[in-house]
Amino acid sequence: MPKLSYFDIPGSRGEECRLALHLAGVAFEDDRIKDWPPRKEQTPYGSVPTFEVEGRGVLAQTNAILVYIGREHGLHPRDNWLAARHEELMLAVEDLRAAVGPVLRIQDPEERVKAREELASGFLKRWGRAVERRLNDLGAGPFVSGDAIQVADLKLYMVVRWLSSGTVDHVPRDVFAEFPRLTALERAVAQHPKILAWYAR
Repeated sequence: MPKLSYFDIPGSRGEECRLALHLAGVAFEDDRIKDWPPRKEQTPYGSVPTFEVEGRGVLAQTNAILVYIGREHGLHPRDNWLAARHEELMLAVEDLRAAVGPVLRIQDPEERVKAREELASGFLKRWGRAVERRLNDLGAGPFVSGDAIQVADLKLYMVVRWLSSGTVDHVPRDVFAEFPRLTALERAVAQHPKILAWYAR
């Protein structure tokens, strides 16, 4: 049984990989880390998630894990050009996370409010607009490439769900509301029977 290791939270990079494995129908050991400091040095890059397959070793980096699962189980395009378009969107999600992370760590209350409001009105709008254009280029949806859910959809779903949830202070729930293709994708993933089954466990 393969093992996916990540923190015991229902979000971010590890949850994307859990959802991909669940969609694929793969039984896996869901290793939810509670003792991170002593385990950090045991990972290839000092980060998680990691995905371990007996006899093959440990795979690190979220997108590498997602693309591997996708290729193995029909959740990633076979056509190389289309696959690259999907991977482009996955990398765009990591660009977003890299931009948001430092803002979330600001301690000064006034500076924090200002930075988050600027993030919401500036970077997040530009990011949403760019992703919306790319999604429109790829077709009508509801998923990235039509009617079939794939790993790129899971990655987009996680960040849109997070930033539209109201859990990030001073980032409004409707931050992506003006991007109908992106918000429709988030709803389509949320309503997928296997995603509903995962969260109903």
